Amino acid sequence: MLAGDHGEAVREAMAYQIEVGRFWGAERLVPITNAHMMGDIEVMGDAGLRYMEQACAKRTRCTVPITTNARCMDFAHVERLGQHAGEATKERKIIASLRQMNVCTADTCINYQTIYQPHLGEHVAWGDTGTVIYANSVFGARSNFEGGPSALAAAVTGRTPEYGFHLDEHRRATINVRLNCALEDLADWGAIGKIVGERYQNYYAVPVFHGMRNTPTSDQLKHLGCALASYGSMAMFHMVGVTPEAPSLQAAFGDRPVATEWVIGDDDLARVYEGYGLGDGSATLVVFSGPQLSLFEMKDLSDRFDGRRLHPGTQVFVTIPASVKASAAQLGYLSKLEQAGVTVLEGVCFYILENLSEMRRRNGWTNMISNSAKIVNIIGAHRFNTILRRTQDCVDIACTGRLA
Repeated sequence: MLAGDHGEAVREAMAYQIEVGRFWGAERLVPITNAHMMGDIEVMGDAGLRYMEQACAKRTRCTVPITTNARCMDFAHVERLGQHAGEATKERKIIASLRQMNVCTADTCINYQTIYQPHLGEHVAWGDTGTVIYANSVFGARSNFEGGPSALAAAVTGRTPEYGFHLDEHRRATINVRLNCALEDLADWGAIGKIVGERYQNYYAVPVFHGMRNTPTSDQLKHLGCALASYGSMAMFHMVGVTPEAPSLQAAFGDRPVATEWVIGDDDLARVYEGYGLGDGSATLVVFSGPQLSLFEMKDLSDRFDGRRLHPGTQVFVTIPASVKASAAQLGYLSKLEQAGVTVLEGVCFYILENLSEMRRRNGWTNMISNSAKIVNIIGAHRFNTILRRTQDCVDIACTGRLA
């Protein structure tokens, strides 16, 4: 490949990967079976668009299955949201370029729930922090946080440098956490991720959780992982008796001594919710996004909104992948939400929407209320005052216009 026997596109991809590997001290490349990349105009900009067009001109073609993360526009809502028509044109060009390179433009940050579930020990090259921590933790697959160019290069060559979480030494637990709390809502699991992530902001910190009163669902694990990655830049966690590399506490630590136990209780969760300032007290924006919602989350949310209407002046946004939207429409979940006045956006995540800061100013949004600890953290660059609340609280706030 490096000699150019497979063409210039492959040679460039391999040369790039070798430089990444050298930077991280990797000793070799390992084969991968799947890749996942960021690829939207808000993240990539004009330079990224040119990069894609040049890659197509060189006949770049992916050799292993690769999917795209959430994009920054739902084309059906561009005009209504006040997004730029010119940027929408560029977004379409990026999508066309990706498809020409054999990329599956699924536009989802929950590919692990809707498209592909890697197995124990399987090497993948995934971007988006939430996807990576889920792959490493829940499936026992192996990936680092891949940037867009490195994920694309991995899909072209079918390989990735072996460093970080591809290696056994970085996958052992370093933090011992007992969960002595109820954890009844998705927001509670996100709050756990916030508590642990803020205390240990380290890519190679690996918490192991135990003491749970119930086995968590896929969506609960999703919110935990997204929050750990967002607040702590963590790429992996263990959960005793739940995740494949932690049949026991000692197994999670491997040859390391078991760390001193840290107990998180209901009082700790209460302090998280109490710690958010109410800003000007407005309740005009409620968001269910970051990560996108699964079909089960859509069903739950449609039941909670069924027969209710949004308070005048309040807007609610839900983001989902196309596959979930199609199923939600068929099963009647989508219509219940739309009848309540909820806007459902396809293929996007709210925090990367193109022109979001201007959208905030134009709509007079100051507070953003959500049940996602991740988006409450990551959207701060757009100058929202963010507030984490449990799912039913978010629904009640949206329908009454009263923030508490």
